[in-house]
Amino acid sequence: MSRPKRKTSEEALRDALTMISPGTKLREAIASVLQSGNGALICLGDSRRLDDISEGGVEVNAPLTPQLLYELTKMDGAIIVTGDASRILAANRFLKPDAGIPSKETGTRHRAAERTARQAKCMVITISEERARVTLYVNELKHQLDSLPTLLNKATQAIQALEKYTNVLKQSMQELSAREFQDMVTIFDVCQAIQRCEMVVRIAREIDPYLLELGVEGRLINLQLQELILPVEEAQLVIKDYYRAKPGTTYEQVLEKIRGFSQQELLDLSDISQALGYGPNPRSVDTYLTPRGYRILTLTQRLTPQVIENLIARFDSLQAIMRASKDELQDVDGVGDVLAERVRSSLNLLRSQVVMDRGAR
Repeated sequence: MSRPKRKTSEEALRDALTMISPGTKLREAIASVLQSGNGALICLGDSRRLDDISEGGVEVNAPLTPQLLYELTKMDGAIIVTGDASRILAANRFLKPDAGIPSKETGTRHRAAERTARQAKCMVITISEERARVTLYVNELKHQLDSLPTLLNKATQAIQALEKYTNVLKQSMQELSAREFQDMVTIFDVCQAIQRCEMVVRIAREIDPYLLELGVEGRLINLQLQELILPVEEAQLVIKDYYRAKPGTTYEQVLEKIRGFSQQELLDLSDISQALGYGPNPRSVDTYLTPRGYRILTLTQRLTPQVIENLIARFDSLQAIMRASKDELQDVDGVGDVLAERVRSSLNLLRSQVVMDRGAR
């Protein structure tokens, strides 16, 4: 039997933020400690590892409740809790981690917390009574919690920025659709659309940590986020429509390569052009490109992914599909008389809608 894969420190930090987000027992206890003006040191992790670097205190071994945890923070020492935050094992423990472990902390409590988290590969929460500040140590990472008003303000600003970029992406997709129906798409158009899609993805990714910390308080922000990133799935099909197919090169590989771009590389359209398999200067390409048709066929919302694959395998491009007769469409596996007519009517309807939308701007 293979061993479970060890979590990275970043994954462990995400789990830790979820465990202490608003709505959890831990967060309720932390809020009580902050309100009372007290400090605290709470260690969550493998009890054997924590036993090896701590001593003294009193055994508790009781289910974790916010009230009990709060009462135990009135003692001076550390509180030992199971890694899943289900039980309190001990209280008033004296931590004695290896003093040779480097630490940039100046306070005794925070220095002990950082060294304990590093040595025991665990999560340690410190609550400063002087500054009323909560700091989280997970393995070698440190994260300071913001107040709920501060978090909500940051998340709201990020959502507003995302909304602006999403609107730009939508406009770019509408313009690309119009050009595709006119068969006048250039590599510059394609690279610009991909760039804007990836920028939306990256801004959305920046909001994720705020949602983790906000917990139940971030439900409205999360709903806004999910609505704003809806165009991303459509926009990513631009890559599938236009990447230059070569032996050993897949759509997924090209998508992953663009996702791995630095911010500077993403801003340079020549890098996107090269990732797609074209030249380094998108503006120097005078010839027009023809899409395979994944994005437009998906927008019809009447075709299954397999039928779309069959159509593209048979006709190779959106323009060829649009020119195909009803009988030619019926020859495609999975396309009967009714569906053939539906393909033709859906594409014509979508083209008319795109023209109307473009004229309304």
